[in-house]
Amino acid sequence: MTQQVPSTEPELTGVRNFRDVGGLPTVDGRRVRHGVLFRSGHLAHATEQDTAFLASLGLHTVFDFRNAADQKLEGPDVALPGVRNVNLPLSDPADGTEFWKMVRDGDLDQLRAILDGGKGADRMIASYRTMVTERTAEHSQVLHALAEDSVPALMHCAAGKDRAGLSIAVTLLALGVERDAIVADYLESNALHRRYKVRRSGTSPAARSPEVMELLSPLFDARAEYLTAALETAEETWGGVDAYLERGLRLAPPVRERLRERLLD
Repeated sequence: MTQQVPSTEPELTGVRNFRDVGGLPTVDGRRVRHGVLFRSGHLAHATEQDTAFLASLGLHTVFDFRNAADQKLEGPDVALPGVRNVNLPLSDPADGTEFWKMVRDGDLDQLRAILDGGKGADRMIASYRTMVTERTAEHSQVLHALAEDSVPALMHCAAGKDRAGLSIAVTLLALGVERDAIVADYLESNALHRRYKVRRSGTSPAARSPEVMELLSPLFDARAEYLTAALETAEETWGGVDAYLERGLRLAPPVRERLRERLLD
């Protein structure tokens, strides 16, 4: 059972899962600098007060990992003065369209068919593995941009959990952040005040029954096994973290050092 975690961030009404990842420790005794790297869910529903807070962060770039279908469903990000918006979809709009329609509209028997017996968690693990192996160009672009001029930066997707969660994890990996700290930051998306609300079309009690919500939970949870599968895939595919960063993401040592100087104390 997920427990409520007291929020130390401002109470953003229309933006979920916002946080500064500053303070995380690296293996060589440094820490991620506060105020340079943020993560959140989408900014499409930001209120006037939310927008004023986000504008106060002095952001250079907002990386939006949503695809066109997400943006059509939720809307475009709120405009922040002087901030560069970079859209880098980390999932194909056509990928899983019928699956997610079933998640929103399917009845109990249909949900059992696609999610029961560990199928929901298996789907999430497969998705994370695919993002590592097939989205290297996008992750490379983000890291190179951060190393050059794109900080302070905010990364988000829809819920700020999966696509943004993995992108933040890859960034922290490049910074040399301790693995346990990377996983712990990822799992913070489970706090009740951060979680993306489950969307179901039906209004009857059956549409959100305990069994339905249990079947859906693997899709809306941040689980260590998902992120671990992604990181293990990177290591297995390229032969280690350094090789993944250098060969997979084209992050040459000088660029990696510039990244560390920009984002670490």
